[in-house]
Amino acid sequence: MKDGFIKIACATPDVKVADCQYNADSIIELITEAHSKGVKIACFPELSVTGYTCSDLFLQDALLSSARHELVRIIRETEKLDIVSLIGVPLAVCGKLYNCAVIVNRGKAIGAVAKKNIPNYSEFYEVRHFTAANESLCADIQLDEDYSVHLEDTIFTCRELPELTFGVEICEDMWVSSPPSERLAASGAVIIFNLSASDEVIGKADYRRTLIKAHSGSLACTYAYADSGIGESTQDMVFAGHNIIAENGSVLAESKAFSSGLTIADTDIKILSHERRRMNSFSACPSCKTAYFSLDVTETILDRAFQKTPFVPSDKKALDSRCEEILTMQAVGLMTRLRHIGCKTAVLGLSGGLDSTLALIVAVHAFDMLGLDRSGIHTITMPCFGTTDRTYNNACSLAKAYSATLTEINICASVTQHFADIGQLPDVHDVTYENSQARERTQVLMDKANQLGGIVVGTGDLSELALGWATYNGDHMSMYAVNSSIPKTLVRWLVNYEAEISNGELKKVLSDILDTPVSPELLPPEKNGTISQKTEDIVGPYELHDFFMYYMLRYGFSPSKIFRIACLAFAETYSKEFIMKWLNTFYRRFFTQQFKRSCLPDGPKVGTVTLSPRGDWRMPSDASANIWLKELDNID
Repeated sequence: MKDGFIKIACATPDVKVADCQYNADSIIELITEAHSKGVKIACFPELSVTGYTCSDLFLQDALLSSARHELVRIIRETEKLDIVSLIGVPLAVCGKLYNCAVIVNRGKAIGAVAKKNIPNYSEFYEVRHFTAANESLCADIQLDEDYSVHLEDTIFTCRELPELTFGVEICEDMWVSSPPSERLAASGAVIIFNLSASDEVIGKADYRRTLIKAHSGSLACTYAYADSGIGESTQDMVFAGHNIIAENGSVLAESKAFSSGLTIADTDIKILSHERRRMNSFSACPSCKTAYFSLDVTETILDRAFQKTPFVPSDKKALDSRCEEILTMQAVGLMTRLRHIGCKTAVLGLSGGLDSTLALIVAVHAFDMLGLDRSGIHTITMPCFGTTDRTYNNACSLAKAYSATLTEINICASVTQHFADIGQLPDVHDVTYENSQARERTQVLMDKANQLGGIVVGTGDLSELALGWATYNGDHMSMYAVNSSIPKTLVRWLVNYEAEISNGELKKVLSDILDTPVSPELLPPEKNGTISQKTEDIVGPYELHDFFMYYMLRYGFSPSKIFRIACLAFAETYSKEFIMKWLNTFYRRFFTQQFKRSCLPDGPKVGTVTLSPRGDWRMPSDASANIWLKELDNID
């Protein structure tokens, strides 16, 4: 439960229709198994004690009496287990029968919730047996001489961890236009459990999955759907046990069709709480009674996987689709800016590196959209003290392959003159030595743009902005920054996508650029002419920094939580000490370099994480990093 991770389960037991003792045995067995696997909350299907397909047997006192008796046995036999269980059972109240979920915890029935929407169409005839609950339904039900349960519209909260709050709806409740989960979420429930008995027909599984993902996304919750399976009557229907656990629009776990047992997932309630705080449009209006349960606060052993590159889809088909979409969004942004100001010329510095390559790709697409000749894209290569033959040749070849206009302006003489003007010794390779080159390049680009009646297209990416790895008023500045919300790990895949759909010389040069080490090339090369200044040797691996940035900015994770999940994600790549070193670097640089982000040029937002001071991120330039760094210092 540390860091907000809670292990939950949807459980599909083997059942026999109307055999409550057999079904209770199956339920107890699965609760015990779930507990042994660290599950804190387990949800069973609708009417799991009796079976959903009892039909008119629900009107028999013998079945209802046996269901209550076996429910009590479940409560007694699981009382020593540190788990909450949601059990489906029919309960009679004041001459009416209700389809209920009873919530069991440590030897008590802490509450019951009744189904509100009773289907009576197609294959469903529940109105024949059950009454629909309304919000005013409130009753105490005596299960036997020792046990009772309170039936009311309720949300359930953990005493030891108040952020852990869940609500319950039953099957059809999810499928209606105004589901109870809307009210439950507004009352604070971050997890919605659905006890269901959804028969299977062709195409229903896809629709069900889509609906659950949408519910979890629109309510910023985890939605856990426990479905009836094999053992239900197949007289007229077949049940597949299609369990799904979705968190904020993404499926965490899903059972195989026509299977039984546990479907387990580690959900993160802190992600959900953060998402709700971030969205001020999220409706919060507590209107449900609260019941409390208890759990031991233990560290969840995580089975949840964390992708190394959260900005990059792991599925190749999804990645290609994402790349195409992003390139289009970037190009539309630049196209719209050019059209708005009536400009037919774009100027960009072409270094032979990844970022400037992506900026050129975007410019080419934008010009093609506008029907403009690509010769209006003026690429300028500006070799200086650190330029290698490899990057210089790639820059020239790339411009030629795209039919852009290429101009070479060697800046060695102008930078040397600048050194003389300010009293900088040329053999002192300090920050002044490096930044003088970056600022000279920017001055050349700006002046050429004025000369040509064009705009300077910026090449810097999101990862560089996060780390402040840009020369203030150097490569930090442009007239439209097309890569400003593209992290470095994604830049590489966008260029790779362009290479895959290209051929000939263009494909060849793009492939070589992808193989070139990331470098600003501001220091002289090695004696053999290779790059001496490799960015990731200085600031750390971009895959780590992009991982840190994503979870800090997208979900507001604490440093200790980011460190924990980074150690899991990169367990086979980096040591914990290595990760800690660069996580400290990330926080120090992120806070000290905000001043560069406070005056960024315009650029299109294409993802959920950006650092534009006019968009997603507003931060004072003199904010202290002490809280974040101290938390890292206190990690064992």
